[in-house]
This record gives sequence, C-alpha cells and structure tokens, in this order.
Amino acid sequence: MTVVAGALAFWLAAWGLNVLLARSRWRRARVVRIAVPVIFGLAVLVLWQGLVRGLGVNPVILPAPTDIAATFATSTDTLWQDFVQTALKGALSGYLIGCGAAFVTALAIDRSAFLTAGLLPIGNFVAALPIIGVAPILVSWFGFDWQSKAAVVVAMVFFPVLVNVVQGLREADAMQKDLMRTYAASSWQTLFKLRLPAAMPFVFNGLKIATTLALIGAIVAEYFGSPVRGMGFRISTGVGRLAIDLVWAEIAVAALVGTVFYGIVAMIEKLVTFWHPSQRVG
Repeated sequence: MTVVAGALAFWLAAWGLNVLLARSRWRRARVVRIAVPVIFGLAVLVLWQGLVRGLGVNPVILPAPTDIAATFATSTDTLWQDFVQTALKGALSGYLIGCGAAFVTALAIDRSAFLTAGLLPIGNFVAALPIIGVAPILVSWFGFDWQSKAAVVVAMVFFPVLVNVVQGLREADAMQKDLMRTYAASSWQTLFKLRLPAAMPFVFNGLKIATTLALIGAIVAEYFGSPVRGMGFRISTGVGRLAIDLVWAEIAVAALVGTVFYGIVAMIEKLVTFWHPSQRVG
C-alpha cells in the first residue's frame, strides 16, 4: 500500500501544481501551456503504475506502464511494420483520397442546386452507416491488403470533410460578394480569392476531425481481414494470445501517430489561416 499511497501523493501534488500554473500570470506562456498537459499525463502514468503494482493487478487485466514500455522497446521492428501497413498505407492513403474527393464534391455541390439537394442527403445516409458493418463488405470487395483499409477510411472521412467545406463556402457574406462583382471578378476569381480563403477555417475543422477517423477506420478494417501485420491485426491476435502488453504498445503507437497527425494538420492550419481571429487568441 506504500506504493499506492506514493502514487496518490504524486497525483495530488501534480494536480496542485497544474492548478497553480493555470491560475498564475504566466498561464498564457507557451512553456506553461505545454507543461500543464505533460504534468497531467505524467501523473496519470505514475498513478497507473502505483495502483497496478500496489494492488497486484494481473498483467492480463492491466499491465503496468513499465511493462508496456519494455515490450515497446523489444518490439520496435514489429511495431514499425504495423505502423507502415496501417498508418501510412491504409490510413494516410485513404485520408488523402477521401479528403480530396470530398473537396471536389463540395465544389460541385456549391455550383449546383440539384447536387445540393441530392448528394448531401445521400452523404448523410452513408455517414450514418455503422463502420463495423461496412468494413467487412469493403474488405471482401478490395481484398485483404491496404487497399480495403483505405476504402474504409475514405468512407469515414468523406462526409465530415464534405459538410465542413460546403458550409465554409457559404461563409462569405453578400456584401463581400457584391464587392467582388463591382471589381468585375468572374465566379472563379470570386471562388479562389474570396470564398475559398473564407472557407479555410471550416475546411481545416473537417480535416482535423478526419485525422482521428482515418486511423480508427484503418485499424477497425484490419479486424476483418489483413496480412500478418498491421495495428488492428496485432491487437486482435494479441488479445487472443493474452499478450496484453503488446496490445497496449500498439495502442500507444496509434495514440502517438494520431496526435502527431492532428498536430501536423493544426500546424498547417495555423500557417494558412493566420489571419483568422481564432489563431490570434492567446
């Protein structure tokens, strides 16, 4: 119980430190904004370690972070192969295809009232389909390799990006459009010089949502057929073999990849939409 008490004490100390940082006059400083989540994450890991060790939790139920880290260190080759298969081949390719198709479709919808009335309801219907039901069908169509995982990702990311782009294209107000007409701007000039820049915050909202959906879709699709590699394949077989530490190592890789992917898109958003008020807060 000493280990548990020490972990709880560390948690409380970290909590108090975060409260002090959040209330201090330096709370908007970059170093403080980075330190708060780092301290919180470290406190969670210490509490997790202390509870598992102190209470003698069976590793099959919940391994300690140190055991997961040891498995991670000894399985880097396997984890790298799974990362390439799932994240790069399946998730990234499906993300690029799905987001690109959604963007082009949104431009077509914006130019046609018929497509607005016809495609959006169909897209809403497709988005409501359960991925757990769609994935095995797409795997049977496209095979067990990464192509079927990319198809699942396309189905998952297409509609969120489509809705955000369509909404963003409607953000330019009537006065701004009238101003472009007084300059004798064509519809394409208005699109590229006014409406697309105004839509960028919405576009990036859709792209950021799609970053998390892409990896989830690729992992879920691998449950229904995959080569002998991939995050979903490894998680499924690891649970069957009670190699729970390897399962958690794969989960850690997925979380890290998802975070980095989201961060890259957010960084690009900051560069593209530097003029938007949301980028000037803090």
